Amino acid sequence: MAYDIVKEGFIHRCPPDGPEQVAATGRCAVTRNGQILCSYMTQSALSQNDFVPMLSGSSDNGNSWQTHRQIWPHLRKAYSINVSISRSSAGDLFLFGSRTPRTRPDESFWSQETLGILQNELVWSRSMDDGATWTDPCAVAVPLPGAAESPAPLCITRTGRWVAPYSPHNTFDPNLKVDLRHVVLMQSDDQGQTWRHNSMIRVTEDDAYVAEAWVTELSTGVLLGTAWHLRRGPGDDFPNAYALSTDNGRTWGPTRATPIRGQSAGMAPLDDGKVLFAYNQRRHGTPGVWLALAKPNDADFGVVANEVVWRATDATRNATSGKSTNWTDFAFGEPSVTVLPDQTALVAFWCIQPDGAGIRYVKVKLS
Repeated sequence: MAYDIVKEGFIHRCPPDGPEQVAATGRCAVTRNGQILCSYMTQSALSQNDFVPMLSGSSDNGNSWQTHRQIWPHLRKAYSINVSISRSSAGDLFLFGSRTPRTRPDESFWSQETLGILQNELVWSRSMDDGATWTDPCAVAVPLPGAAESPAPLCITRTGRWVAPYSPHNTFDPNLKVDLRHVVLMQSDDQGQTWRHNSMIRVTEDDAYVAEAWVTELSTGVLLGTAWHLRRGPGDDFPNAYALSTDNGRTWGPTRATPIRGQSAGMAPLDDGKVLFAYNQRRHGTPGVWLALAKPNDADFGVVANEVVWRATDATRNATSGKSTNWTDFAFGEPSVTVLPDQTALVAFWCIQPDGAGIRYVKVKLS
């Protein structure tokens, strides 16, 4: 299988002389009326605690983008909010992610001393009018010690269960002990009124941890969870981890390794139990965003195709190693992939490149 590039460009380009210099976490969903919405965050600089959630829309299958607007302008001064969009089978739209209080201007959410982030809480929101209006964020307390890294959207399974993963993260408190070696799956069967949790993925190496987790429901009804698997001290990448659940997320099979040594990744299910797996690559192949086609099972991730779909001019901004320990020097990342009505795949990701900073996209035709 080969991926034919149909079109590429920017969903949102950050103005070089504006107050918001970078963008993060582009995620897309198709509304009931066929419009494509992309959620993302703008930010004054990498690691600053001032994420502003935004929406852009496309009415021509992602070939052009308009209506760049803030989702909750009245909350901008109170919270830094990082959320991702998704759609249920009934057509309702959801945002899921985290929010962190803003206590002072120009504060960073990152502590190099603890390799931690500011304590936050999970949030979700819903739109029943194709993204025109949204409920204010509903808060969900992080159930375990630590902060939550939650870049993946909410997944509404065919039974109506809400599931979303997060990775436990160190905070600014050097004395807080956090279990970094597993991905937590949040679950709700009453539309977000109450939540429970379990472990979706667990790694065993003493110095390893997981990040950038994602969950999706395959066409077979099996849930597939994935995560970036890396070494804490040196920041080295292991192969991306995955696990499967055949009972709607209640229990999970063993954590296994994919053959892909990528970093952040996003997924979109296809027919016949297959899945598109978009990931960024900084260190173990052509720098850029790659797209794999796989058919996972209990023994193997089942990669059918794996090709680069966007080549980065700059792998990092200042020629650092590209390891997780140098993350504030990253020049692109956090890809997502969405299957569009015209049967192309839309890959979206953030970038800081010589031709501009913002949220880029690549449309590919599967052939």
